[in-house]
Amino acid sequence: MTTPDKKQISAFDKRVKRRIGARAHDFFAVCPPGLKSTCQNELTALDHDIQEIKALPGGVAFQTKLPLACLANISLGSPSKILMRIAAFKAENFATLEKKIKQIDWELFLPGNTELNIQATAHKSRLYHSGAIEERCRAIIEPRLFTPGEKSKQTLLIRADHDQFELSLDMSGDLLFKRGIKQKVITAPLRENLAFAILKTIGFTHRDVLIDPMCGSGTFSIEAAMIQTRIPPGFFRSFAFEHWPGFRKENFNYLKNNIKKEFSLEANPKIFASDIDGSALSLLEDAMDQHDFLKNIQTGKTDFFDIQPAQLTPEKGVVVLNPPYGKRLGADMDMVRFFSEIGKKLAADFKGWRVGIIYPEKALGRVMGLPLQPMPFFHGGLDLFAGIGKIRG
Repeated sequence: MTTPDKKQISAFDKRVKRRIGARAHDFFAVCPPGLKSTCQNELTALDHDIQEIKALPGGVAFQTKLPLACLANISLGSPSKILMRIAAFKAENFATLEKKIKQIDWELFLPGNTELNIQATAHKSRLYHSGAIEERCRAIIEPRLFTPGEKSKQTLLIRADHDQFELSLDMSGDLLFKRGIKQKVITAPLRENLAFAILKTIGFTHRDVLIDPMCGSGTFSIEAAMIQTRIPPGFFRSFAFEHWPGFRKENFNYLKNNIKKEFSLEANPKIFASDIDGSALSLLEDAMDQHDFLKNIQTGKTDFFDIQPAQLTPEKGVVVLNPPYGKRLGADMDMVRFFSEIGKKLAADFKGWRVGIIYPEKALGRVMGLPLQPMPFFHGGLDLFAGIGKIRG
């Protein structure tokens, strides 16, 4: 293989800039069920040059240029990942599929040292064998992306539906709920994008105080701290798109430096996190030791039923709870009675507070006797609800 000279590199860079950087592309934010409206609101608020925002099955489609899509990966708290659409065509046989795949300028989208993960799905299409689709596409793409050196892991998603093919690249890499903050978590923790969406639905802002009295490893508290300090959800992590030819590191770093100027690191505690499980609490405290913005969290090993909010803060703010249920609750505990007691505690001691509480059955929302609006979502293979409301008082 010959080494490209400076003129070839310059010509290539111009092609990438013209074809990838300067044009608007179609993107898709993959969202868990129940989070699409939050994602739509985030995209609308992010930048006016993000257009054609539309909720579709599985997530939210939008159109913009690559730099703004990179910004969306940093800034959005609700999606699981963001995909870049690179091609759509009809193929009823492998000859047509291979012809279409060959026509795509793969080297403009992906780095030469790509370690390619291809994920194909087919639904009611003549080309129904996903393994064969992956094999044919890989044989064409990989020879065009072969450069020695450390490999960059990239994912191509191929979806065939009634012979219509749609090809997308995974911009994000690791799922976006992985914020790059917590090193360890408890078993089956609440995902960060779900906690973010619940806080947003409650209307939590940087001005609010938060009590997180069943905090576990601190997902709610950390998401709230990021909102309070104006730190974007993806600020501390890396992304697959950082290895793409169309990515401009200097522009990205300039963008992140400007974002950093907007950080608001408060000295006084406005988040109160507690749990009866000291080992879970220690995981949150480990994260606090690593990040200065978490210093506004005050922790304590305390039972929820012993908490008096007026002793923590004179303000009425937001209280969020992710109570144990199922196996976490234990076989000797009556779940209906447990949630009923939670409702009584909130009604007695948290008058005037806004509340978000997770529960596994819709009927439990009524058991608590609070004015809660159920927000359905899916987590850990379960259909769950977050009851959102304000406690009378």
